[in-house]
Amino acid sequence: MYLFGASGHAKVIIDSLKASGKLISGLFDDNPDVKKLLEYSVYGSFDQNRLGDEELIISVGLNHIRKKIVEKLPEHIRYGKAVHPSAVISEYAFLGEGTVVMQGAIIQSSVSIGRHCIINTAASVDHDCIIDDFVHISPNATLCGAVSVGEGSQVGAGAVVIPGIKIGKWSLVAAGAVVMRDVPDNVLVLGNPARVVKRINI
Repeated sequence: MYLFGASGHAKVIIDSLKASGKLISGLFDDNPDVKKLLEYSVYGSFDQNRLGDEELIISVGLNHIRKKIVEKLPEHIRYGKAVHPSAVISEYAFLGEGTVVMQGAIIQSSVSIGRHCIINTAASVDHDCIIDDFVHISPNATLCGAVSVGEGSQVGAGAVVIPGIKIGKWSLVAAGAVVMRDVPDNVLVLGNPARVVKRINI
């Protein structure tokens, strides 16, 4: 397993991989000044020859950057997953390729999580939620049952989304928000109850 992105986010993914017994071969990062992360070598920009037939995880926290990296890389790359063993994941849940699930997260029955998502520390995703690609559910965020989150959106730390809410694409739910109505595409919502405060373009 290799990681692409030698950041703080990568450190948490490394913890999850090590705890689940997966071998980490090293990391790629475009910053030439970064040579090591924790005890692992950073090999510079992505190198298909070094990767070989090993799996890759995009270890970058920003959703739009993860998407850009995936779009630039060869289509045949095998993407892995990182799931910390302390996470509780229903056998009836689905996790897409490249997705990472951090310590203490809970993913309940009939949840569908797309590709290259982040389910962060102690986040809770309840039954029948649908999470699209490149989404980030931040630490301690709570999605109640049957919530849907569109591509590239982020639900901030400690936010609560009540059952049945639809969050659009590339939107941001601010930390601590309480979402009680649907959220359009490309907006920032905050407060309790959450309200749209501005449009965002990523």
